[in-house]
Amino acid sequence: MSVLYGPFRQILTMGGIPIRGPLPDSRLDIRTDAGVMVEDGVITDVGTYRDLKPRAEYVVETEGMQVLVPGLVDSHTHICYAGDRFADYSMKLSGASYEDILREGGGIRHTVRETRKATDDTLRNLTRSRIAHANRQGVTTIESKSGYGLDVETELRQLRILRELGAIPTCLAAHVMPEGEADMAAYLKMLRLELFPKLKENGVRRVDLFWDAVAFHGDAAVSYLEAARLSGFDVTLHADQFSRGGTRVAVRVGAVSADHLEVISNDDIDLLGRSGTAATALPGACIGLGMPYPPARKLLDEGCPLVIGSDWNPGSAPNGHLLMQASVMAMAQKLTSAETWAAVTVRAASVLGLTDRGSLEPGKRADMVAFPVSDVRAILHAQGSIAPSAVWIAGASA
Repeated sequence: MSVLYGPFRQILTMGGIPIRGPLPDSRLDIRTDAGVMVEDGVITDVGTYRDLKPRAEYVVETEGMQVLVPGLVDSHTHICYAGDRFADYSMKLSGASYEDILREGGGIRHTVRETRKATDDTLRNLTRSRIAHANRQGVTTIESKSGYGLDVETELRQLRILRELGAIPTCLAAHVMPEGEADMAAYLKMLRLELFPKLKENGVRRVDLFWDAVAFHGDAAVSYLEAARLSGFDVTLHADQFSRGGTRVAVRVGAVSADHLEVISNDDIDLLGRSGTAATALPGACIGLGMPYPPARKLLDEGCPLVIGSDWNPGSAPNGHLLMQASVMAMAQKLTSAETWAAVTVRAASVLGLTDRGSLEPGKRADMVAFPVSDVRAILHAQGSIAPSAVWIAGASA
């Protein structure tokens, strides 16, 4: 059945957007007084509402002035976990560093203990609630990592739950070393031998590693990433968040993205711009930790594909509001509206290997978000304070 959605004062299609480099706002394709025709959850046409209406078998009619944008894609989160990290927050306010908190048994290790204790039903319900919260903010595709198990059983539990709930699962068993473990090479070898084969059985195609002095580094970590690539996984890294070196490793192993980049050097920005690896900025972590934003403007100007994710997690990035974070960082880094929208739609979809979403064009999934405004510029200008009036995932109300 052909279903027409509209009329919309404006539709921001994000069609024809290149994956790399700077974008002037003149590249934005904005249709006026328009509608979207959908059949079986897939867009068949975008055009003038009055021209499309005679062809529709059913109409989902909007009320008042509204603007339609593609569903947002959050390409970096950690939402499958149990427990809280309120104590960490108090410690950070008192001046404790990320490493201090981890050394005291807090941070990631606290969440690991709580997640291991949680039942499947508890993890499933908590994760489902977080996905629903993201949907209400306009996020229609969400990636999430494991990494709060640090053992084969709990890592697989997280990944199965994420996949069951429709998230894009990424294995982050190389998050930090488990408590009581001292041999990094032996732990990573165990993951390669015992976990990698089971990832494929469970439909997981992405592997991540936190490269840092407080996490994983050195030859053993490089070998782990290279083994992941040779095993057919897409590789991504937490890189250059607190210390440098991760970006160079990401380029060396052919990672699809290097994420964080708060302390990236100018030389490594140049290296990244000449590589096939995308740059993913995570402003939520900068807000949560009181750190400077990554140099998003420089990354774009060097030709990088810039993506923005929320890094939603229980400790360093508890905010989870992708649109707010992107719009606030855009002002700080002087990103154009086109660059900001691309970073949370079509470019974010690309970094996840998803070609069926990220823009409102024929053949794409009908992942769509309506806002109660008459001008698309109002959405970023409001910095997340305007909630969507409607969200559709593959044409169905979220």
